[in-house]
Amino acid sequence: MERREEQPGAAGAGAAPALDFTVENVEKALHQLYYDPNIENKNLAQKWLMQAQVSPQAWHFSWQLLQPDKVPEIQYFGASALHIKISRYWSDIPTDQYESLKAQLFTQITRFASGSKIVLTRLCVALASLALSMMPDAWPCAVADMVRLFQAEDSPVDGQGRCLALLELLTVLPEEFQTSRLPQYRKGLVRASLAVECGAVFPLLEQLLQQPSSPSCVRQKVLKCFSSWVQLEVPLQDCEALIQAAFAALQDTELFDSSVEAIVNAISQPDAQRALLDQVEHWQSFLALVNMIMFCTGIPGHYPVNETTSSLTLTFWYTLQDDILSFEAEKQAVYQQVYRPVYFQLVDVLLHKAQFPSDEEYGFWSSDEKEQFRIYRVDISDTLMYVYEMLGAELLSNLYDKLGRLLTSSEEPYSWQHTEALLYGFQSIAETIDVNYSDVVPGLIGLIPRISISNVQLADTVMFTIGALSEWLADHPVMINSVLPLVLHALGNPELSVSSVSTLKKICRECKYDLPPYAANIVAVSQDVLMKQIHKTSQCMWLMQALGFLLSALQVEEILKNLHSLISPYIQQLEKLAEEIPNPSNKLAIVHILGLLSNLFTTLDVSHHEDDHEGPELRKLPVPQGPNPVVVVLQQVFQLIQKVLSKWLNDAQVVEAVCAIFEKSVKTLLDDFAPMVPQLCEMLGRMYSTIPQASALDLTRQLVHIFAHEPAHFPPIEALFLLVTSVTLTLFQQGPRDHPDIVDSFMQLLAQALKRKPDLFLCERLDVKAVFQCAVLALKFPEAPTVKASCGFFTELLPRCGEVESVGKVVQEDGRMLLVAVLEAIGGQASRSLMDCFADILFALNKHCFSLLSLWIKEALQPPGFPSARLSPEQKDTFSQQILRERVNKRRVKEMVKEFTLLCRGLHGTDYTADY
Repeated sequence: MERREEQPGAAGAGAAPALDFTVENVEKALHQLYYDPNIENKNLAQKWLMQAQVSPQAWHFSWQLLQPDKVPEIQYFGASALHIKISRYWSDIPTDQYESLKAQLFTQITRFASGSKIVLTRLCVALASLALSMMPDAWPCAVADMVRLFQAEDSPVDGQGRCLALLELLTVLPEEFQTSRLPQYRKGLVRASLAVECGAVFPLLEQLLQQPSSPSCVRQKVLKCFSSWVQLEVPLQDCEALIQAAFAALQDTELFDSSVEAIVNAISQPDAQRALLDQVEHWQSFLALVNMIMFCTGIPGHYPVNETTSSLTLTFWYTLQDDILSFEAEKQAVYQQVYRPVYFQLVDVLLHKAQFPSDEEYGFWSSDEKEQFRIYRVDISDTLMYVYEMLGAELLSNLYDKLGRLLTSSEEPYSWQHTEALLYGFQSIAETIDVNYSDVVPGLIGLIPRISISNVQLADTVMFTIGALSEWLADHPVMINSVLPLVLHALGNPELSVSSVSTLKKICRECKYDLPPYAANIVAVSQDVLMKQIHKTSQCMWLMQALGFLLSALQVEEILKNLHSLISPYIQQLEKLAEEIPNPSNKLAIVHILGLLSNLFTTLDVSHHEDDHEGPELRKLPVPQGPNPVVVVLQQVFQLIQKVLSKWLNDAQVVEAVCAIFEKSVKTLLDDFAPMVPQLCEMLGRMYSTIPQASALDLTRQLVHIFAHEPAHFPPIEALFLLVTSVTLTLFQQGPRDHPDIVDSFMQLLAQALKRKPDLFLCERLDVKAVFQCAVLALKFPEAPTVKASCGFFTELLPRCGEVESVGKVVQEDGRMLLVAVLEAIGGQASRSLMDCFADILFALNKHCFSLLSLWIKEALQPPGFPSARLSPEQKDTFSQQILRERVNKRRVKEMVKEFTLLCRGLHGTDYTADY
């Protein structure tokens, strides 16, 4: 957003000539953003509007966009632009304009009090931002003034409208404070100022809440406002009367949710809860309050259809537990005694709330309600995991006992909802906590096959529970046979696609050394569901990864036999597709098949590289002799893949899918891939020469990383490196701006070559000078990843000045050009988020080319206005001296660059730099 903010109007690469930021043009762009069906035009409009919002002209057009004859979307943009200017560019506003800006905002808020709600809120946020920037010195009683101004009788707006506008303003003020970018020292001052100003807010809120004549909409807003202010950690005694008023408001069904939220927020503040817990003599009163919140957590009805209160209370339980566990041991023991039973009750309540409604009722829920319920259950799952910290293993025993009683009771038929919720509780804990030592897991694994699965939701949870216990199964392989048939059976049900496939993948990954007896069955079932096309693309890919893990633990002959039966149908299909004329449907089929192969090869690792970090593993199989099965298969299909490529070379997706097969194989196989290196280098060279694509460069980088240092493989890799470099340099001559992804991948390749095998830069056929100049050009791209990659190249190149003659020569000749580009970027041409990368280049220049840098930096900073018109000659001089002095501490150089870039942008010492 802030790139080249002083040169407004570039509506993106390849756009029409830059437009002036006028009211008319802004309105046209907004119309394009909202109504143009062409997504590219929408994106261009959005880019241009973002630049308009930060332009100096925004001060002018924002007010005009707020005119009464404009539609709310246009007015909203005007209000948003004002907020951005005030919150981010406060230092641009002369002090003598503060009062008029404040007055204008008050006028607009009063006008919109009876207008569009979204515009009113945005204007309130803008005024809140202005107040925070002026407090406490320039506007000491900001909040009291707001209250006074909106209570004035001579306003044209009716009393209720003014009251709601004031409450909106007071509500957004603490919220804006929480998200503002105030520097730390200012944040403390403003927080203290707001704490004092509570005195102007709380009596007003109390009065409005207790007044019988206050309409429901006003009281609702009062409670929301109170909720917002207590987030500032207001001491309990300061808001005691309001909390009592909120308790009283619980009687009103319309205000129930807002009252609960206000009360829970007030007593969930860190200091508030400790204050309440510390009053040991009143522990029964506090326990009564806790029980009241327990009632709200377990309020009857299904969230979100019959109630929306229970979710508001979950944070209370986190903070109460944190406070109890933070006490010293003796005190903690006392509280544990009182609150362990409460937390066991909480578990029952949460699992009851997590239960699905009846199938009939659930059928009437909208997709949005079902999604909200899913998220609510995730929140319950997180709470249960947290509660485990307090209750420990006893919680698992408790859940297991309940499930056992439920499944073995002959007295009454149990509901699937009850079983599912108990299992869900177990799964929530087992997914993140190590349950390998729990003595109830064997019993649970024994119970699972006894569950009569009559429902998709229950079946899903059974699957996810088995998946969560896969590490335990690896330690107790004798139990695998109790649950594996359930998983394989579920694979055939499309409704259980995600849960069954992800569970099988976990079992194959964790238990692969114990699965050979089951391998034939797993492969047969998987092949069957793949052929029947039961699963969506991503689940098919996971299934292939599962099979890769499984096959890794078999003997080589077994692997080849299974691979043959698994892959043959796809190879036949691919042969057929390779003969057809390219069209969209056969493209999808080709990409799908190539994806299946690459996912299989991602995890098929007969040398067990991924196990190396686990130390000596007694159950590891001996490393097989002879060719790697993956290499055998790749060599068999290599000609076919080349044939497919020849027809689809200009399609990025197909090329990417082909490269992915080899990239995944190289990553997994490492040295075992060696036999394929020459033919792959040749194929990549042909591909890239015909149509350059980033995926081919990424694969080249992998090959350089793994094989370039081996003498036997150096010749084909060097030939490929020179070829892709020469092709990319040609691309630069034709105009690289449309290919930021290729430039990004090329820079990463060059950096990898320097890191892994600098000899690649010794070849006479490599035009190091052209490479250097292209990398300087890439530093000026607007895309952050490309700039990062280019900086990475220079930080690898500069340390080689001494050892690689061609590098030393080009740095001497063109290094000043690099420095100028870096200074331009720091001066405001690049996003501030990239400053650390440019600091790395300066540090490398200083460390490895000190005498040259000391000449260049003085010359480069000489011209007036470079790199920014805001700098004085003294500031430039100080910066160059600081940089030249620091040759050891890279962190210090980064700090200097951050300071300097703020000076260049006129942001030094402003609120905008607070999080920087």
